[in-house]
Amino acid sequence: MTAFITRCCKRLEAGLLLLLLLAAVCARAGSIEPQRAALTPGEDGYTLSAEFTVDLGNRLEDAVGRGVPLYFNLEFVLSRSRKYWVNEHVTTRSLSYRLSYSSLTQQYRLSTGQLHQNFGSLAEAMRVVGRISALPVLDKDALKAGETYEAAVRLALDRSQLPKPFQVDAIMDRDLQVETKVLRWQFVGPVVAQ
Repeated sequence: MTAFITRCCKRLEAGLLLLLLLAAVCARAGSIEPQRAALTPGEDGYTLSAEFTVDLGNRLEDAVGRGVPLYFNLEFVLSRSRKYWVNEHVTTRSLSYRLSYSSLTQQYRLSTGQLHQNFGSLAEAMRVVGRISALPVLDKDALKAGETYEAAVRLALDRSQLPKPFQVDAIMDRDLQVETKVLRWQFVGPVVAQ
């Protein structure tokens, strides 16, 4: 009788271990990958266009679907490299997004400042978060002709804006973390025609 119970317990432990491993494999952590970015001269100054691939992961998708708002920060930094000194800071521009879900209307709401936009699916809302077009970042006369500049852009989940229980869990739980990467590029200031 004891041998039978021992074998059943071992099979149960093996099955439970297999189930836990399967759950760990199925749960995926999120990532935000920059695809491309560019500064474009315009009438009033330079504008930023950038594209990111945004994947929240299973846990964060589930959390936002249950009404937990998520905050994203877009950060753009422009500096001028110097040979014998630290880089000169030219400009910094940031933009914040708030993504929430309303179970009453069954729509996702994306807010930036006073602007709000509703979406029928999370995928649509994430596509808009991941596409920045014609964001004014710099005055027209801020760049010096022929100088080399370094630009960096990053889109990241702001974990400090999560509710406190999620903030604590996000420290240790990989499924609540979103890996972000910075896209850096160099360019030469505009050449002035004489």
